Formats: sequence, C-alpha cells, structure tokens
Amino acid sequence: MSLTLTLRNRQRTRAVATHRLRRIIRCLLTDLLAIQTADLGVFIVAAPEMARLNERFLGHAGTTDVITFDYADAAAVHSVPELHGEIFVCLDEAVTQARRFRTSWPTELVRYIVHGVLHLRGYTDQVPAARRRMKREEDRLLRALARSFVLSRLASHR
Repeated sequence: MSLTLTLRNRQRTRAVATHRLRRIIRCLLTDLLAIQTADLGVFIVAAPEMARLNERFLGHAGTTDVITFDYADAAAVHSVPELHGEIFVCLDEAVTQARRFRTSWPTELVRYIVHGVLHLRGYTDQVPAARRRMKREEDRLLRALARSFVLSRLASHR
C-alpha cells in the first residue's frame, strides 16, 4: 500500500489544524473507501486564488467551493495509483456556506474534500440523478468522519 498525501494550507482566512485534517483525509481514503494506492494533493486556498483557478481552468468567473483535477489515466496499467489528483478547496467559501447552511466551516471544509475525492472516484454532479447519488455518498462519508473525529477541532492547533 502506497499512499502519498500532500496537504498545503495556502490561505490566511482561518487557522487550520492541518495535522488533524491529514488524519481525517487518510481515514477517508484508507478506512472508508478502502483505497490502497493514492497520490493526492489537497490545497486549502483563499477566494482570490480559487477565482483565478476557476477562471483559468474552468472558464468560470468568480470563486467556487472545490475544484478537482483528476490525473488518473483510465487506460493505465495497475501500477498507477487508484486515486491520482489534486483537490483545491476554498476556505472563504467554507466560511460563507457554513453560515448559509448553519454548520461549521471545518465541517464544510471536510465536505469539500470528500466531494473532491468522490469526483476522483468517478462520481459526477452534472445531471440531477448523478448529483443526488453523489450527495448521498458525500453525506454518508461526512457522517462517518464526524463519528470518528471532532471536526470542530480543525479550527484549533491544540
């Protein structure tokens, strides 16, 4: 089993306990999704960087919550990791959406990472039926992580 996880906090909106977030992501990948091999980068960014990524790579104006880049080659041999990509999550959006949905920004942040991982697993949210299926799996995984970790502790460094 080879799991390479790169986690970078490139924003200054809120302090994030990245050591705790790393454990949560590893649990998601290995325990909940039974992924044996992965090469995953997770980048926590602020709205200006996310808006630049959104414009450059997706052609959309403004910021968004999560952007996923899938580097897996469908025709590749088995030596390629099961999961290979990068997930960019916007902490400013997590703060805004947490207020809207009456949750916490750490919960939203973890939701965005789960969402990105599901995209890397082949889930799509382009049509209503697929979106509902993805949302159900996202909710299931988020509940499982919330049972194993106190997500609010991502907001502290202690």
